[in-house]
Amino acid sequence: MTARRLDGSATAREIRDRVALGVAALQRDTGVTPGLTVVLVGEHPASLSYVRGKEKAAREAGMRSAIVRLPGDTGEARVLAAVEALNADPKVHGILVQLPLPADVDSRRVIEAIDPAKDVDGFHPLNAGRLLIGLPGVVPCTPAGVIALLKRHAIPLAGQRAVVLGRSDIVGKPLAVLLLRENCTVTIAHSRTSDVAAVASEADVLIAAIGKPGLVDASFIKPGATVVDVGIHSLTDEATVRRLFGGDDAKLRALRERGSVLCGDVHPVDGAGRAGWLSPVPGGVGPMTIALLLANTLEAARGCSASA
Repeated sequence: MTARRLDGSATAREIRDRVALGVAALQRDTGVTPGLTVVLVGEHPASLSYVRGKEKAAREAGMRSAIVRLPGDTGEARVLAAVEALNADPKVHGILVQLPLPADVDSRRVIEAIDPAKDVDGFHPLNAGRLLIGLPGVVPCTPAGVIALLKRHAIPLAGQRAVVLGRSDIVGKPLAVLLLRENCTVTIAHSRTSDVAAVASEADVLIAAIGKPGLVDASFIKPGATVVDVGIHSLTDEATVRRLFGGDDAKLRALRERGSVLCGDVHPVDGAGRAGWLSPVPGGVGPMTIALLLANTLEAARGCSASA
């Protein structure tokens, strides 16, 4: 068996095209241009890369896009002040604080300071609560992207057994709620779950968001299951690349030329040989997250326009 590809790149492109049309229509009808601003603290290489990708995508969709850059030693008070300034700026419709923040900055306090109407990440407690009880609100981008990816490929959800590996507030928990909305029977498994592979192997739809490269091997996967790989890891060790990718010359060559190779939580060889559908890394969930961020920003601008 060779798994069919859940193509996040193509699906994200469709969503981004629709968002661009929506941005143009909003500008034409109301004069409002959606504005997205990212708050970036420090110079973490992965965070820099993510932020640049988000900024580029927003501009391509016709949005205003900006980055508020703060030094890595910025204190919590200054981060909160930056958020408050963006809350008060009528040209900013979406605020995203890039995580992780420095250890001495309380991430929860910063997220709670964001105006819930501008919280395009969907992390504010008000938006999390609305999601839980089924009220309209901002849905976190990665979980929303996973559901959109499954629906785009016509994966059956109602009545299916879904297992979410990972219980984070930003992926695992909200994704479980969204799967319940689709009438799945949902189990959340995590690091303390007894015989986690056995639990996972019962899933018709398996979401791997556990944060360990290549952990989900064939023993975790029911033959023919749909597997969505949320993890993304940069491998720099040749022994690890060989263990996960076998004798894949292209991966070894990429490691030597670029110094790293990307991998998800799913074992790339075992997963493709066991699953019916599998999202690739890269090209799976990552592009969907950015696409849904743009969609959330457009909706926030529409809401602002309607209430003006």
